[in-house]
Amino acid sequence: MDALDFAILIGKIVLVMGVLLNMVPILVWVERRGSALMQDRLGPNRVGPLGLFQPIADVVKFIFKEDPIPNDAHKVLFMLAPVLSLVPASIIFAAIPFGNTIELFGRTISLQIADIHIGILYVMAVGSLGVYGLITAGWASNNKYATLGALRSSAQLVSYEIAAGAALIGPLLVYGTFSLKEMVLLQEHFWKWGIFLQPLAFFIYLTAAIAECNRLPFDLPEGEAELVAGYHTEYGSMKFALFFMAEYLHVVTISALITTLFLGGWQVPPGLLKMATWIGIETYPTSLGLSLLYVLSFVIKTSAIIWFIIWIRWTFPRFRYDQLMAFGWKILVPVGLVNILITSVLIYLKWV
Repeated sequence: MDALDFAILIGKIVLVMGVLLNMVPILVWVERRGSALMQDRLGPNRVGPLGLFQPIADVVKFIFKEDPIPNDAHKVLFMLAPVLSLVPASIIFAAIPFGNTIELFGRTISLQIADIHIGILYVMAVGSLGVYGLITAGWASNNKYATLGALRSSAQLVSYEIAAGAALIGPLLVYGTFSLKEMVLLQEHFWKWGIFLQPLAFFIYLTAAIAECNRLPFDLPEGEAELVAGYHTEYGSMKFALFFMAEYLHVVTISALITTLFLGGWQVPPGLLKMATWIGIETYPTSLGLSLLYVLSFVIKTSAIIWFIIWIRWTFPRFRYDQLMAFGWKILVPVGLVNILITSVLIYLKWV
């Protein structure tokens, strides 16, 4: 790798991390205004037009709030836990392609930080590390409610990761590769998108992903009605904000992964591609206009999944814990195994 390639890599990392970190305040505003719309109320509307500056005011509040550490807490692990939650949620995006290629500086640049040949394994492995932040926070707080939340989170995430892993085997069998970029290229035609070839896998993975993000109706590790705030009961100030950021970053990365596996990634539906041609965008891979169109397609699909996850939160009530575990083990996991069996038979008969 020469100096220019290294600079391009650093530039992609800075660009992706900048977008991800700026997505957090945007999603906070979208969720608060969206929930207000669903509940027929105003939501934040005082700080800036339409309350757009409310997330900035929240950040200032977090910075100046008291940052207590319980006397009996394990201080090192207590401070480390938010970082253990934030880092895995941030680095998952390294393997996700958010576009095809773009021509800059006389080079063809892949719009992906790292084209890892075992991209799905990387995403599953790194994504599973987030549970350590929750467990560490609950144990290090030396608080009964936080410990109960940590125990819930460990059981919940392990259970639903099995369902998510079973769901991902379907696309692996259909596309025959672990590389996320190759999967997107194989979804060039609209009817080859994963949501059409693997509808059961899409449903299972979407449900398991919401559970892994600790979003309603699966937010039992927090469970305010029972556990005060669960694993982050003792956290305040910027440490609490880091947990908040980790949750939203996880939502963004999971939505991007669903887009990549099941919605064609950055591929543009044929009708829109023809429309783009009519308005003068060249239709060859190195075209700047087409490259930006691919990125826009990826952003729109990912945003739609994010909005759906937010919509789910303000639509369904929280499960009881026994219902949560039963749904994962008795429904999602068996259906995932059945999907693997059906997919294998269809591939053997060459119907897929």
